Amino acid sequence: MVFLTHLLLAAVRCYQVAYGIKSMGWSRARVLNTHLPTAEDAFKLKKFRFFHCSFLSKELGLLLRFSMSSWRSLVLRIGEKCSEYGGNADYRDHLETCFGVVRRELLHSGDDILHFLLECAEQLPHKIPLYGTLVGLLNLENEDFVRKIVENTHANLQVALDSGNCNRIRVLMRFLTVLMCSKVLQPSSLVVLYETLLSSAATTVDEDKGNPSWQACADFYITCILSCLPWGGSELVEQVPEEIDRVMVGIQAYMSIRRRVSDAACSAFEFIDEKNQDDGAKDFLEDLWGWIQDLSNKGWKLDSVPRPHLSFEPQLVAGKAHDFAPLTCPAQPDPPAVVTGITYGKQKHEAELKYPRRLRRLNIFPASKTEDLQPIDRFIVEEYLLDVLFFLNGCEHVKSSEFLLLVILVEKQESSYYFVFGSCKASRKECAAAMVGLPVPFRYEYIMAETIFSQILLLPHPPFKPIYYTLVIMDLCKALPGAFPAVIAGAVRALFDKIADLDMECRTRLILWFSHHLSNFQFIWPWEEWAYVLELPKWAPQRVFVQEVLEREVRLSYWEKIKQSIESAPALEELLPPKGTTNFIYSAEAVDQTERSLSTDLSGMVKERLTSREMISWIDGHVLSTHGLDTTLRVVVQTLLNIGSKSFTHLITVLERYGQVIARICPDQDKQIMLITEVSSFWKNNAQMTAIAIDRMMGYRLISNLAIVTWVFSPTNVEQFHVSDRPWEILRNAVNKTFNRITDLRKEISSLKKSVVSATEAASKALAEHEDAKTKHTLALVDGEPVLAENPKIKRLKLNAEKKKEEEVSTRESLEAKEALFVRATDEIETLFIFLFKSFCKVLAGPLQDTDGNLHTSGETVEMVVDHEDSSAMELEEDGRSPKSHSNGGKTQNGYNVGEKEQWCLSTLGYVKALTRQYASEIWLHIEKIDAEVLTEDVHPLLRKAVYSGLQRPTTDF
Repeated sequence: MVFLTHLLLAAVRCYQVAYGIKSMGWSRARVLNTHLPTAEDAFKLKKFRFFHCSFLSKELGLLLRFSMSSWRSLVLRIGEKCSEYGGNADYRDHLETCFGVVRRELLHSGDDILHFLLECAEQLPHKIPLYGTLVGLLNLENEDFVRKIVENTHANLQVALDSGNCNRIRVLMRFLTVLMCSKVLQPSSLVVLYETLLSSAATTVDEDKGNPSWQACADFYITCILSCLPWGGSELVEQVPEEIDRVMVGIQAYMSIRRRVSDAACSAFEFIDEKNQDDGAKDFLEDLWGWIQDLSNKGWKLDSVPRPHLSFEPQLVAGKAHDFAPLTCPAQPDPPAVVTGITYGKQKHEAELKYPRRLRRLNIFPASKTEDLQPIDRFIVEEYLLDVLFFLNGCEHVKSSEFLLLVILVEKQESSYYFVFGSCKASRKECAAAMVGLPVPFRYEYIMAETIFSQILLLPHPPFKPIYYTLVIMDLCKALPGAFPAVIAGAVRALFDKIADLDMECRTRLILWFSHHLSNFQFIWPWEEWAYVLELPKWAPQRVFVQEVLEREVRLSYWEKIKQSIESAPALEELLPPKGTTNFIYSAEAVDQTERSLSTDLSGMVKERLTSREMISWIDGHVLSTHGLDTTLRVVVQTLLNIGSKSFTHLITVLERYGQVIARICPDQDKQIMLITEVSSFWKNNAQMTAIAIDRMMGYRLISNLAIVTWVFSPTNVEQFHVSDRPWEILRNAVNKTFNRITDLRKEISSLKKSVVSATEAASKALAEHEDAKTKHTLALVDGEPVLAENPKIKRLKLNAEKKKEEEVSTRESLEAKEALFVRATDEIETLFIFLFKSFCKVLAGPLQDTDGNLHTSGETVEMVVDHEDSSAMELEEDGRSPKSHSNGGKTQNGYNVGEKEQWCLSTLGYVKALTRQYASEIWLHIEKIDAEVLTEDVHPLLRKAVYSGLQRPTTDF
């Protein structure tokens, strides 16, 4: 940070000298501690202007720049109650002011305005109606400029369609719809665009002409069309009624031939029993189609879409409506020659990865909280929120959130120069500000909370890392201190009431988020509300949830602090993890003195910095041969872990320096299992360090993933599957590290293949230049007479050709080496998944047979979501609290009546489904072998169902 500060000051001083600007009187402290210079500094600057960057775009790295009098600021801040517009929030005044300034700048900065305006429209889509109206006003003054906007939008949309950039396709289509409303685009051209996507979608799902496994793409196209209609349906019906009716009829026809999509596999709330799934429920696209039909029947009247163009309609009608050239949708892959459940499922999975669902709604709160809203209004608010979360995510390109974002604008004559020193802090603030300032006339904090939680719990993967949503929620709590904290607390209570029905992966995410959230608010929570969990069985999901949250809080703080935070419910101390002390057996008096002596000698060798070879020689000669393997392993592992127990850095140093010693003692899987057992014993009071130590040892290849899986499925750990996350965390780490290895190799191979092509071209070019030079001779004077001589460039060209050839050979060798590693990694991950599923089959066979597969002994399971106004168990009070409920997920009122064995089966099957879903992309590549060796006819139907559900595999394979 100090270095960057000096760099910033040096840059400022250089430009002071370059442009003849006097000293500003800046101090180092001011640069470090303030985001903006003072008003006095700003006055001194004259030719300098300082301002913050609004955000860094995820997609384009867009730098939005603004100062008090800049046209960029007016375009960027349009529609906001901000200083640029004098605190006025009237759309018409904003548009007139912005239009006047931009119109004057068109002659000097036309290209900059065009690109900046398009970037704003793409990356601030909740303001698209304002940008569309602004373009409509500019169309009255400069038709050529607006024609370029339309052409650029056409080119961008075609690129987005070709690359499958879902967010860009959706936003650009909305922008074009709004341009049609502002009389910039011909309505018939927009209808042609809709029909192009509709035709592609209908062809895709056609059994004879298309590839129905790619229905995800077809559904996405239809969703894009339907989601545009709230912004332009009224104008289309008024101007081209027959054409839009044709589109609506086409959509109705599409809805009749597509397959209904089941969300059971990716629902945050899961059912094990088939009888609990509501097969008659509509899917998301059917719901959206119904909402659009209702909106059409009501005359396209809704509150959530601003229509600023209506204020300027008398002027806009005089503008020229431009044509929009036809677009082409990319062709989908051909269907497999032989359609089976596996071939269909593989392509379906590929399509869903490329065209994922961006929202799976969670109805956390009672319907009374949003009962006054039309469903389509809620949908639009969710669209706004998801757009803001996506486009104002500024943490992707920045490593430190503490690095100040300062942009220095130097203006000289008509040129502007920008120098960026950046951070994501401004982006977070902009994100929160945009979310609380959406252009809707009603309150929506409950929808906002549900939308954020739907992203945190989105399956199979959330769009961003969980920490991003933690920061957003924290900023929203600060931005709306009187409302949002209570709403978040109500959401937590509601999810806690339904924790027994929450997907296992979602449960883990909720634990991680909630513990991190509390760490940002001094770990304050009314724990007395949940003190009743102590009366529940140790396997009750609510009790396990509280236990795991407290354990994660201890990781983020320290044991005494967390104990102090639960003073309102002191009995919960029973659920706190042990203090994270080591279990170094040689510190006890009753230990075997011979082993203690050996441990002392080994510690001395480490202090004397003996090499691994010397230590191995001593172990072979004095320990292993005399005391046997068990004693040797125990002494070495306990001693080295004790030396490395001071910190994570100490542990890494010990493993790097003496990993060969451990590898010498534990060369095979059986001994590695013993090693893991010893590590777990040493860190039995600290789950975090156990997981870290095992993960690091796997990273250094001291233990294999198969050894970890074998250890996780040992009887001692199997007994904890339903009461602790400890074994699952270690298993997740092992599978994830193996998966990351092969993923990284794929990326490296892809990059090397491109490098080989470039190197081959460069080598061929260099060789051609050399050969060409050899055929060309030059004249040289020899004894005063001109004679033919060799081209003097030949030697240099020859060396260059040889160098390029060596680079090509080296790149090819690197590629071959990576491909060999990839083959090994492929075999390794295939072996891992087969072994993992076999382990699940082995441990589940007996318990599932004992329960006869009846895992809901309490009778009919309650609703997974609460949307009944009279549901007292979920009706929130004014402070966001719910009345005391001991329902523990809705099972009973006074306890948890699911037996321990049944709960163990439910938890283990839940993890089977979660792990399968998370690594489905890799599992599909090996599904034939998994079917042949694991998912045979003998496997229990519930285990098969869990795997199939995680893969979203067609049930026709049953």
